[in-house]
Amino acid sequence: MRQLKNVGRLCLLTMLMVMAGFEAVAAEQPNIIVILTDDLGFSDLGCYGSEIATPTLDRLAAGGLRMSQFYNTAKCHSSRVSLLTGRWCRQAGDESLRRAVTIPEVLGPAGYFTAMSGKWHLSKEPTDFGFDRYFGHLSGATNYFLGDNTFRLNGERFEVPREGFYTTVANVDHALSFLGEARAAEQPAFLYLAFNAPHAPLQPLEADYRRYLGRYDVGWDALRDARHARQEELGLFGESVTASPRPDHIPAWETLPVAIREWEARRMAAYAALVDRVDQEIGRLVADLEQHDELDNTLLLFVSDNGACPYDRANRGIDRQPFEPDTTWSDSTGWAWARNCPFRFYKQNQFEGGIASPAIVHWPAGLKAAAGSIVHSPAHLVDIMPTLLEITGAEQPEVFPGRELTPLAGVSLLPLFAGEPLQGRPPIHLLFSKDRGLRDGPWKLVSFRGEPWELYNIEADRTELQNLATEHPDIVERMAAQWHEMTANVLQAPKQEQQPVASQASRKQHRDWSVYTGHEGPNTTSRQRDR
Repeated sequence: MRQLKNVGRLCLLTMLMVMAGFEAVAAEQPNIIVILTDDLGFSDLGCYGSEIATPTLDRLAAGGLRMSQFYNTAKCHSSRVSLLTGRWCRQAGDESLRRAVTIPEVLGPAGYFTAMSGKWHLSKEPTDFGFDRYFGHLSGATNYFLGDNTFRLNGERFEVPREGFYTTVANVDHALSFLGEARAAEQPAFLYLAFNAPHAPLQPLEADYRRYLGRYDVGWDALRDARHARQEELGLFGESVTASPRPDHIPAWETLPVAIREWEARRMAAYAALVDRVDQEIGRLVADLEQHDELDNTLLLFVSDNGACPYDRANRGIDRQPFEPDTTWSDSTGWAWARNCPFRFYKQNQFEGGIASPAIVHWPAGLKAAAGSIVHSPAHLVDIMPTLLEITGAEQPEVFPGRELTPLAGVSLLPLFAGEPLQGRPPIHLLFSKDRGLRDGPWKLVSFRGEPWELYNIEADRTELQNLATEHPDIVERMAAQWHEMTANVLQAPKQEQQPVASQASRKQHRDWSVYTGHEGPNTTSRQRDR
C-alpha cells in the first residue's frame, strides 16, 4: 500500500511538472555539467563572432541557446563564489563561503554524485564544500605543463608528472573518470569543470599553437572589425550595435614597429590555441555523454568568469616557443580589447567588457526554447543556483553547520529555458575592489575604479558609448543610493568599498596595461621587461 501511495505521489508530481512546462524534470533527474573558462573574451567563440575553431561549443549553441546579456563579476574568485552559492561574493563571505552553501551541498542530499575538476581559487578544498570527488589546483593560475604544489586528488596531494602532462587535458581525463563513477553508482551527476584556460601563462600545446601561427599578422584592428561583422551577421544582439572605438591607450596596429607586431601576433596565436584546446576537450566530454546515451538529458552550461584580461605583468622567453614548459607569456591589452568585441574595458572593470560572458545552454530533454535561439534577457552567475534548485527539486537549507546563511540573490532562469520572458528580474549588483556598478532594467550605473558614476541605457546603447549621467541626475541619484544600500546591507561589504565615488574624473588607466612605446624589439611592449 505504501508503494502505491508513493507511486501516486510521483505521478501527481510528474503531471504538475508537465503542466508547468518542464516535463523533462519529472521521471529522470538530468546530469548537470557547469563549464567555466578563465579570462575568456566575449567574442572568443565561433558562435560569438570568433575566428578561433570552437566546433563543439558552436554545435552546442546551435542545438541549445545562447545568451547575449549573461553577466559575471569581472573577476576570477568572485565569479566562482557567485556561481557556486547563488549570492554576491561579499554576501557569501568571499572565499570562505561562510555565509552560504554551495551547489554540491544542496544537490548531494538530493541524490546527486558531485564532482569537480579544475581551478578552485577559494578557501580550503572542494571536498570541504560538498564535492564527492575533486581533481585540480587550488591556486588562481598554474603552469599548464608543470602544474604547481596545490594540485589535489580527492583531498590528497597530487604529484604532477614531469612529462606528458597538460592541465586542460588532465581536467577532462578526471572529469570523465568521475562521470564513470556516477554511472557505476547509478546516480545523476553534477560536474563542475573549471578550466584554467585561457588564463595566462599562455602555454599552448605545440600542435595547437602551430595551427594559428600567421593568422594574427593582420593585427587587432582588423581582427576586431572582422569579429564585429560576424556578430552582426549572427544577429547576436537582436539588432545592430555600434562597436566601441579603439581606446587611446592602444595604438593602431600599423603604427607599431615590425618586431612588436611579430611578437604580438605570436602572443595571440598562443592564446587562440588555448581556446581551441578547451573546445577539443569539451568535445571529448560530449562524445562520452553521447556514447552513454546521456547527452539529451544532460544540462550543459558554459560560461566565463570575466572578460578578457588586459594585464601584461611579466613575460619570460618571448624569443622562444610558448610550448616550452619554462616559457611564460602574459596577456596583451591590445588583444584583450579586440577579444571583448564590441565592448569597452576589461577584466575587473564593471563595464560590459569586464562582465559580459558568452553563455551557452544545451539540454535537449529540458529546453523548450527553439534550438539555436539567442536570449537577450539579463542574467547573472547568481542565477545558476536557483535554476538548479528548481530543476532538481533540491532544497536550500535554512541553517547549515558552521555557516550563517544569507538569502539567495539570484532567480531561476527556467522561464528563459522555456522560451518565455523572465519576469521580476531584481537589480544586478556589481562590485570588485574600486570598480562598481548596478544594472536595473534598461539602466546601468557604472564607475571605473572609483571614478564618477556614469549612466547608460543598455537597451539602446549596449556598448556604453553615450554617458547620460548629466541628463538624468535623478536616475543616477536613485541608483547610487540603491547600490550603497545593497552594498552595506545585502553584501555587508567592508567600509572602504562603500565610500562615495570621486567628484572629478581623471584619465582611465591601469599600471598593468600594456605599454606599446618600445622601439628596440618585442621585450619593450610591456611595463615589465622579459625576465
